[in-house]
Amino acid sequence: MTVKERYRRVLQWFAAEMPSPQTELSYDTPFHLLVAVILSAQCTDKRVNIVTPPLFEAYPTPESMARATEEELFTYIKSVSYPNNKTRSLLGAARTLVEEFGGEVPDNIDDLLKIPGVGRKTANVMLAVVWNKAAMAVDTHVFRVSERIGLTTGSRNPLDTEKALVANIPEADIPRAHHWLILHGRYVCKARRPDCLNCGLTEVCRFYQKEK
Repeated sequence: MTVKERYRRVLQWFAAEMPSPQTELSYDTPFHLLVAVILSAQCTDKRVNIVTPPLFEAYPTPESMARATEEELFTYIKSVSYPNNKTRSLLGAARTLVEEFGGEVPDNIDDLLKIPGVGRKTANVMLAVVWNKAAMAVDTHVFRVSERIGLTTGSRNPLDTEKALVANIPEADIPRAHHWLILHGRYVCKARRPDCLNCGLTEVCRFYQKEK
């Protein structure tokens, strides 16, 4: 099977199974999504969604969060992973948004990467989810699933994976494909024990074909 054929069949299956995939993070503004994504690093979306409602109520805007102290903000997010680092990232992000971007979350990767706590993955999540841009955020799920299925081969790092996926997925499908691969990795193609018996991609999956 050629790489082009594998991509075609994988994307067709995902489109049929998940025509309108969405992020599992709860948010109502771009700023709140940015906060949630920063908190989600090495933390489950479920935990983040428990933490964010009172956090968003206390700090609905970058301006309000920028005025907080580390101690005040820490009390809201202390149950997530690495709360000290994330407290500093959130305060830095809020203050940067206020001081450099007029309190608005920028819609381009160069400006997003200037924000404390925002790396390439977070920036691409924002571009894909908020602005439906052809940005591929590569987390551990996307990295693992892409390699297992055979969408990538020997990717050394997330950027390798991102480049391969963007080069082979139609631009209009890239925002959805980001969700497809994350959700598939989260619920089916799990890290320790992939649920191949309940996966509709076994006929085209490189991992399954080798293991069977």
